[in-house]
Amino acid sequence: MSERTTTRRRQLGATMRKLRARRGLTLEEAGQLVGVSKATVSRYETQAGPVKWIVVDALCREYGATDAERQAVVRLAKDARQQGWWSSFADSIPESMNLMLTLEDEAVRESHFSCVYVPGLLQTRAYSTAVQRANEVPLEAAEIERLVDIRMRRQELLNRPKPPHLWAILDESVVRRVVGSPHVMREQLDRLLEANESLHITLQILPFAKGAHSAALGTFVIIGGVEPMLDVVYVDFLTGSLFLEKEKELDRYRLAFEYLRAQALDMEASSAMIHRARKEL
Repeated sequence: MSERTTTRRRQLGATMRKLRARRGLTLEEAGQLVGVSKATVSRYETQAGPVKWIVVDALCREYGATDAERQAVVRLAKDARQQGWWSSFADSIPESMNLMLTLEDEAVRESHFSCVYVPGLLQTRAYSTAVQRANEVPLEAAEIERLVDIRMRRQELLNRPKPPHLWAILDESVVRRVVGSPHVMREQLDRLLEANESLHITLQILPFAKGAHSAALGTFVIIGGVEPMLDVVYVDFLTGSLFLEKEKELDRYRLAFEYLRAQALDMEASSAMIHRARKEL
């Protein structure tokens, strides 16, 4: 299986492990329930080799998955070899980006907390270009353009007939930091104001006046699947990224986001702060 087709397979494996663990079964016990070997069950929980959706369906039933959970997992199994739109880009895409794009392509909701930059799904091209130019490792112009092209293409999911609901909480520093130039920043703030009028986007600003908060250590994204058990937390940092999927990890980030929602300004007050920041440029 090529690198570009491993992302759905990876999510499928992680989900099958979760379901089995929730039922408290060993690999051998699970296999006996559906008439397959321990090695087969193990393989289904990794990125190695093809899967048969009918076996996945049978395992889900034995694991006590709900109908909605089972249907979501079977859909993952059926689409395990499917390539996303990003496979059309000639250059290789890092596995972390490949996984992020796959999860995002199938998300029904995304919860973002940003403390440095505007979330990629809401960036203008000029703002995104300025962010890439600020990379600690200088990039060639062609590479910057390629990365920005991918980011702009990502944003098309917000224009789908049934787009995911995007809930973004931005630290006040995000709208105060001048990225690129005052002109670029004004254009970006206009984009945020426009986004906050959308029915499927909720935007809040967390003001400096709130002081310390539950996510002071950094930016994160909760990518929501059809069922909560398919949720994944994405955390980006200087030398790479993490995808967190354990229930304790998910619960901690969900709780942090709920606290942030409560501390942040409401949508109307957030738009008013963005207007003030724009006026001061």
